[in-house]
Amino acid sequence: MLSQVAIETLIIEIAAGNKTAVSTLYEETRTAVYGFALSILKNSSDAEDVLQETYVRIWSTAENYIPMGKPMAWVLTISKNLSLSLLRERSKHVDMPEENLLMDQAKSFSVSTEDRIVLNAAMNELSDEERQIIMLHAVTGLKHIEIAKLLSMPLSTVLSKYSRAKKKLRNTLKEGD
Repeated sequence: MLSQVAIETLIIEIAAGNKTAVSTLYEETRTAVYGFALSILKNSSDAEDVLQETYVRIWSTAENYIPMGKPMAWVLTISKNLSLSLLRERSKHVDMPEENLLMDQAKSFSVSTEDRIVLNAAMNELSDEERQIIMLHAVTGLKHIEIAKLLSMPLSTVLSKYSRAKKKLRNTLKEGD
């Protein structure tokens, strides 16, 4: 993934009307945005809709972006708000079978079927919040303080949930050996 500076530069270019910058931003950040939306919505079709709408929204609001060195947090906040809005609109939370959720997340990576089964078992041990925190840190590279702001949680909560999630994953993987 691009550095925060490169993402910020792309957003500034988008604000100036550069359509190529939108395409580049999409290609470089779509996996993180899709994975984050999927972790909230638990429905691949809805996550794809939010993914597309996120970049439409970026295009239309880029001129309002204030560079502060955290452009990926801004992008993910747009995705989060669109996801939550969609959930409120539909007044439902359709659960996707956990296996399908994890398979969708692993699609963009070269992961063997065996590894996907192990990933599925390990991720099943995590709560929704723990999964989101792990995904945001591992996939998007956000720092814990950025995740705390994005998820509206105290930093100490994010750190403890992250630590607990890592321990659960480690234990599950040890049991699988």
